[in-house]
Amino acid sequence: MSVKTIDAHSLHAALRSGREIALIDLREQGSFGARHILRAVNMPRSRFELLYRRMIPRKTVQIVLCDAGEGLVASVADILAFAGWKDVAILDGGVDAWEAAGFPLFSGVNVPSKAFGEYVEAKFGTPHISAQRLHQMQQSGEDIVILDSRPFTEFNALSIPGGIDVPGAELVHRVKTIAPNPQTTIVVNCAGRTRSIIGAQSLINAGVPNPVVALENGTMGWMLAGLECAKGNTELAPPPDKVANDWAMSAAQQVGTRFGVQRMDWDAVSQWRGQEDRTTYLLDVRTAEEFQAGHIPCSHHAPGGQLVQATDEFVGILNSRLVLIDDTETRAMMTAAWLRQLGWQDVSVLKGGIGTHGVQTGPAPEAVFELDLMPVSHISAQDALALDDALMIDFSSSLSHRKGHPKGARFAIRARALEDLKSVLCSRLLVFTARDPRIATLAAQDMMRAGVHRIRVLIGGTIAWEQAGGPMESGIDAAFSAEDDVFHKPYDITIDKTAMQRYIDWELALVPQVKREGTLTFPDFPASVHTNNAGQHAD
Repeated sequence: MSVKTIDAHSLHAALRSGREIALIDLREQGSFGARHILRAVNMPRSRFELLYRRMIPRKTVQIVLCDAGEGLVASVADILAFAGWKDVAILDGGVDAWEAAGFPLFSGVNVPSKAFGEYVEAKFGTPHISAQRLHQMQQSGEDIVILDSRPFTEFNALSIPGGIDVPGAELVHRVKTIAPNPQTTIVVNCAGRTRSIIGAQSLINAGVPNPVVALENGTMGWMLAGLECAKGNTELAPPPDKVANDWAMSAAQQVGTRFGVQRMDWDAVSQWRGQEDRTTYLLDVRTAEEFQAGHIPCSHHAPGGQLVQATDEFVGILNSRLVLIDDTETRAMMTAAWLRQLGWQDVSVLKGGIGTHGVQTGPAPEAVFELDLMPVSHISAQDALALDDALMIDFSSSLSHRKGHPKGARFAIRARALEDLKSVLCSRLLVFTARDPRIATLAAQDMMRAGVHRIRVLIGGTIAWEQAGGPMESGIDAAFSAEDDVFHKPYDITIDKTAMQRYIDWELALVPQVKREGTLTFPDFPASVHTNNAGQHAD
């Protein structure tokens, strides 16, 4: 099939046009994080079939695919064409041609959101506190609460001692229950900077009377100061009582009005979803537990704090229409206000919240018809345990593999498994597994298309192996593929303080780099109408 191409200058113009466009980088996250186009969304080839229907839901939207010469774009263009997507192009020359045309490439992940955090701190003067000063306040018994704005898994792994988990959009929703005394100093932290800044400024924008500060450089700043983080903390913020809920709803509505967030009723949203020339995402910003207890069909879970922190992990089409959903409008309104400031012009909140529309329970269903295009041979965990001469290949992420995998399994990346596994493809029976067994199935299909058939897919994947009592081990040994599938944080594998400082320095330098690139502009909304009695800094 002949696929059209687009050159770097035409792509740059399209990104500046304000029209809907999906720029998709197909490389593994580690390679993407080393150097990529600012507005590109990373959808690795290894997982593409599991992502594209949710991330790029409109079949007539303009899609541009890119890589760095690895040969990933052609097969994905074929997948999209076969599935009915109409307007697919390949960036001629990939990211190298973009750079050669004079446009900068960026390192890191979620870069637009990270740059936005730095922009917010500079624009609003978000007050901060150093790790040393916070530690002194703790030691002296001052009236403080430490609110960690990250998802629970991150908080549980590594947190500030005494912290309480209140992920992003939950801050305004729950703060009055946690800190009813207006004299209590509220410290908001994350791992680095962005969610600390956005979280603290959310509370200030909402008019919380307390002194509010962001912990400078988050848990990384805490460790760089020579202080110990806690592990395994499970302290969660309680849901709001009626008084706290009423205050939060009123405060969020005022914030939404200030930043031009529209409230739309269900009939209008339904009409939007029927339009063929615009993309409308329905994003439920509540907690995962609330979403699974009942959500609107065709909506997807996107917890509010993470939707601001990593918008490109939930929305694949730039300049699309976003409709945010919760129960009381508080979390949706606060999140929508930030997305408006981040440059998303068409953001609305479902009027009245989820109401009676949330009839679907459990996780959002994901149709992956590619899984059924070609049958593969399966094997149960019990039967796999009885094999003597088979080699198990783990297609989980390298980080997941390091944490735990079936004993003897060797790590590989699906996107290049044919090349990386060539030494064993014809000599051994291979059992494919993964934490998400769908990836193992897709990898087996790749092999079968290439004429390799001595493959079995472990039913239920690694989880089923564990449940059957299969031996597990950690670490990574004799991997078939290089570990470039994950862009590692400075604390993913070991605590690397030098890398932490590099990361902080990288964040601090983003705003002028983004400005020079020219495809992302943050709207100029007025500064906060609220004052905060923490002062500019609390060092």
